[in-house]
Amino acid sequence: MNRVDLHLHTTHSDGSLTPSQVIALAHEADVTAAAITDHDITSGIPEAMQAGREHGIDIIPGVEISSLFGDAELHMLGYFLDWQDETLNRRLAVLRESRHRRNPKIIERLQAAGIDITYDEVRAVAGTDSVGRPHIARVLIEKHVVTSAQEAFDLWLAEGRPAYVPRELPTPAEAIRWINDAKGLAVLAHPTWIKTPESTLSDLVRQLKIDGLAGIEVYYSTHTARQTREYLALAKQLDLLVTGGSDFHGVTKPDIDVGVGRGGLYVPPSLVDTMKRACSKL
Repeated sequence: MNRVDLHLHTTHSDGSLTPSQVIALAHEADVTAAAITDHDITSGIPEAMQAGREHGIDIIPGVEISSLFGDAELHMLGYFLDWQDETLNRRLAVLRESRHRRNPKIIERLQAAGIDITYDEVRAVAGTDSVGRPHIARVLIEKHVVTSAQEAFDLWLAEGRPAYVPRELPTPAEAIRWINDAKGLAVLAHPTWIKTPESTLSDLVRQLKIDGLAGIEVYYSTHTARQTREYLALAKQLDLLVTGGSDFHGVTKPDIDVGVGRGGLYVPPSLVDTMKRACSKL
């Protein structure tokens, strides 16, 4: 059954597979359109486009931008954007630099707790300029400090844990503007992650639409059937685009596969046609 996957990460950020390897997996999963949405970087898009041509998969240029909502992160996906836009890439470079300021502080906290780890080791594992906590988690796994990325976050790296350090991030409205300035569609990623009562989520999304939000990621690997229905209804109520994707990362999320998530994910190809029509009106 043909499907699409609009949320994929590669070695250009915190994924463990190259863009061409991810697209090869997409081909095996009958994916007809895929979006590379690496964190704060667009450098994996050219390789993905070449792999897409080889496999007959439509590659949608994308990115995932973290923003600060209260004391927590809110992620914004950008689709069909001009990934070579100089202003966009300058802004993304600033975000990546904020990671390089934050990560050594995380390492210092881990070292203070008696863990033998250096930032050079983390950067070597990452092999990219977009270095994040999942790379730190991978080193902790390699050193047998933890057995999984989830355990690394639960014990050390998540908000409120001993090694957590907040990031310097744009506001959600700024992240939306960055995407819109690059002629892209701004979509709210995995709304179930947002730390706000469900009763106020609609108010937040309504405000984000005023700020320029174009859609909601309704179909997602860890959304329950009830959440999917609620987000679908919210998108319809606010006249927002519906998108979906696996959020594939590879080794840091080993239970999530390209195209199918945990096995039950299905994102219909018709959503991409609707997105393209929305782009034509920008």
